[in-house]
Amino acid sequence: MALDKQALRERVWDDLEESGVARFPFPPHGRIPNFAGASDAADRLADQPEWTDATTIKANPDAPQLPVRRRALREGMTVYMAVPRLRDEKCFLKLDPDDLEDYDAATTVSGSSEHGEQIGPEEIDRIDLIVSGSVAVTEAGGRIGKGEGYSDLEYAVLRELGLVDEETPVATTVHERQVVDEPVALAAHDVAMELVVTPDRVVRPERSDQPTGLDWDLIDDRRDEIPVLRRLEEASR
Repeated sequence: MALDKQALRERVWDDLEESGVARFPFPPHGRIPNFAGASDAADRLADQPEWTDATTIKANPDAPQLPVRRRALREGMTVYMAVPRLRDEKCFLKLDPDDLEDYDAATTVSGSSEHGEQIGPEEIDRIDLIVSGSVAVTEAGGRIGKGEGYSDLEYAVLRELGLVDEETPVATTVHERQVVDEPVALAAHDVAMELVVTPDRVVRPERSDQPTGLDWDLIDDRRDEIPVLRRLEEASR
C-alpha cells in the first residue's frame, strides 16, 4: 500500500529532528529541511555529468541547496530561482556570475532578491539542469516536497514555455535518512527525480515520464494569484 505524503513528511521531519541530522533553520517541520552533510551532497552532485555539462540551472531557494547554488556560481553557471509563489509578473530571479561580486550573499534566501535580477519568463535561457529540494524521495525517484506544490508548478511553467523538456535532468540533494524504499502515492503532475544525491551515494532511478505542462484543472484557484498563469492561459486561447 502506498504511503500518504503528509504522513511521510511528518515521519521524516520527526526523524531528522530526533536523530540530530537536521540543521538550521529549526524546526525542520513545514519546510525543505536542512541537513548535516548538505555541502558533501552538493560536491557529489558536482561530480556528475549532468552538472558538468550544464551552463544554466534552475534551483530552489532553500537552505540545504545553498551549497549547490554557490558552487554553480563559482563554476560560472547562471542560476535561476523562482520568486516566492510566482507572485510577480517578473516571477524569476537571475543570478549571473559575471554580474555578481558576492556569491555568498547573492545565494541566500534574502540576498537573492537583493542581488539577483528579477526577470520575466521570456528572459530565461534554456535550462540545462533542475535542482529541487525535497522533504523525502523514494528510491524510484518519487519526490515529496513540503506540500504547497510550487516546485512542480514552476517546472510546468518552464515546460509550457519550452525552457525545459523531457530530457532536462532533474536532481535533488538530500540526507540518506530522507530516502525511502516504500511506494508513495504520486500524481501525474509530480516531477520525478532522475538523480538523487546524498552525502554518501548517487541513486539514478529508472527514467519516468515527466509532466508535459500545466494541468489547468488543478490550478483554477491559483490563476488570480499568479500572473504568469493568466498570461499562459490567454496565449493558449
